[in-house]
Order: sequence, then C-alpha cells, then structure tokens
Amino acid sequence: MPVSPSLATAPPRTTAPVSPATAPPRPTGPASPATSCVPTSPVPTASDAALGLEARLAAVDALMTLRLEEAAVAHEVRTAHLAVDPVDLAEVITVPLAPARPPAAPAAYRTPAAALLERAHHHMRTAGWCAGALTDDDGSVCLLGALHAEAGGDQDLVVDASAILLDAIRRRFHDESVPAFNDRQRSGAVPERMLLEAARLADTRGR
Repeated sequence: MPVSPSLATAPPRTTAPVSPATAPPRPTGPASPATSCVPTSPVPTASDAALGLEARLAAVDALMTLRLEEAAVAHEVRTAHLAVDPVDLAEVITVPLAPARPPAAPAAYRTPAAALLERAHHHMRTAGWCAGALTDDDGSVCLLGALHAEAGGDQDLVVDASAILLDAIRRRFHDESVPAFNDRQRSGAVPERMLLEAARLADTRGR
C-alpha cells in the first residue's frame, strides 16, 4: 500500500517539559490533618515523666533478673560434670564447743599438808608466779598465794603447810620467811621446785 507523502515527511512528536510559569499553582494555606506529616502529641506532664521513670526502672530490674537467671543456669550447665564430695561438718568445725578446762591437779600425796603443797605447785605452774603480792592482776601467785588459793579457806592448813615449806627452804637457803624467799627470786622456777620438796617433806612426816 503506498504511503502518503504527508505522513512520510511529518516530524515525530515530542513532549516538552512544563515550565514553572505554566505549571499549575500548588495549594497554599494550613495543611489538613489528613495530609500533615508532622505527628502531634499532648505536652508531657510531671506525672507522665515520673511514670516513665518507674516503668524504665522496672524494665531494667526485670532485665537484670533475667540475666542473672541465665547466668546461673549457664554455670550449672558448665559445672554439672564436676564431682562434688559431701562435706563432713565434724572435719570442718574444729573450734571447741565448750571452754577448755584446766588440767586437774595431781594427787600423789594423801596427807593434808603434803596434798596442799602439791596442789599449790600445780596452781603456780598453771597460773604463773609473781612477787610482792599474793596474786597480781594476771592471776599469777606467790608461794603463800598459791597455798591460799588451794586451801579452800582452811587457814590452819595454810599455816601448817607454810611451816613445812619454810623448813624445806632453810635446808637449802638462809631466808627467814617464805615471803622474803619468794620476793628474792627472779622467776618461778625455784619456788615451784621448793613446793615439791616441801610436799615430799610433809609426806615423810605424815602431815
């Protein structure tokens, strides 16, 4: 079919851009609520801020609790293969449940004065020796203090034992009294030995 000369020579149509001068005007004025892109919200009050803080604290507390529980479970899983021996409390607790009692005084002699001198020796050895007083603030005793401490208030027995003790002292030394001999010493070693010698002497005399 032959082509019409007008169609064959007609230039192609083009779409020209619309210039701002010819573009339709945009609507001006306040945007409607349906088309506005800026959200609107009421102004927060002090009570809303406090509620938000409490909610955040509660959320943090719940999160920490959850993490602690997860850590505890993970620890149990990691240590499940470890063998744990039972603990015997009798082996762990080594502190005495009751205060320790001092050892009992020996009883080698049966006569009253000899037994008292023996107990006085044990008392001095346990409590300690002192000079210048029957007893000091620490509980230490001199020769006569040891006799009084063990005599149970029997002054006649103290006098009898002191006389025998003075006899034993004078066999070795030249002191005129038991207190003078005691205060001349520098330690309790010699007074303790003299109490034992006096106990043996009292026993040989049947006292």
